[in-house]
Amino acid sequence: MESNDSGQVEIRCFSFLKTICDERDWPFPFYYQLKEECSAMKLIELLELPREKIEAVFINGRAMPFEEAMVKAGDRVGFVPPGTPGPYRALLGMVSGKK
Repeated sequence: MESNDSGQVEIRCFSFLKTICDERDWPFPFYYQLKEECSAMKLIELLELPREKIEAVFINGRAMPFEEAMVKAGDRVGFVPPGTPGPYRALLGMVSGKK
């Protein structure tokens, strides 16, 4: 099934988060019918994912701060848990200049 203008969002959960999706029998990737644009935080709530187990959100391949991340129909969204090794954090754009 492909994401299109019908309001679907492609969702991918990685590492420990994928285990949660597997327990729910969600395919990889799975598609969620989004009624309207929303924040990544709202999407996490709608999907009933544990926020404390999500460190980063990617929208269309780009790491986004949770405060700024907005999701709309047709987007590809990835959720990454804490524990990603240091070099990969930098390569994926999960590291900011702030401490």
